[in-house]
Amino acid sequence: MKILYTIYQVCFALPILLVLTILTALVTIVGSLIGGAHTWGYYPGKIWSQLVCYILLIPVKVHGREKLHKHTSYVFVPNHQGAFDIFLVYGFLGRNFKWMMKKGLRKIPFVGKACESAGHIFVDRSSPKKVLATMRQAESSLKDGVSLVVFPEGARTFSGHMGYFKRGAFQLADELHLEVVPVTIDGSFEILS
Repeated sequence: MKILYTIYQVCFALPILLVLTILTALVTIVGSLIGGAHTWGYYPGKIWSQLVCYILLIPVKVHGREKLHKHTSYVFVPNHQGAFDIFLVYGFLGRNFKWMMKKGLRKIPFVGKACESAGHIFVDRSSPKKVLATMRQAESSLKDGVSLVVFPEGARTFSGHMGYFKRGAFQLADELHLEVVPVTIDGSFEILS
């Protein structure tokens, strides 16, 4: 059965997902240029992420979303097991948000430009002045219930175990008087470490 699934992934799912990724990036870029980066930066990515999970036949269960207030901005801090976490958070968090990500991710073809167009926040830790500019950009983005997602470990785990948290997400939440919502992702390390 595992061999059939691998064949399905390589021959069917992977080509579709590559095309979906490029289309989603283009829709996000063009839509954000037309106007409404909050909308175009969220919904195409949400649909893309859900399609990725459905095409790869990955079941997803979400618990606790009902405890969040609809028009409140939060700082979501999920653990970071693997690359698949992006699809899980984007597709199933159920909240419009901005990612806080490393500036190096801007170099990914199509995806980096889409993230930039959508107003996601790239962290430049090269100087205190640039970190402060990142904080100001985050502050201006978090309005009308738009939240922030930060992986507090700063990078994916290589062992499957949770790493040490960096303090940036918590400092930002404190400075902006936003509630921190912990998010537990379980099982994505086994899917795509």
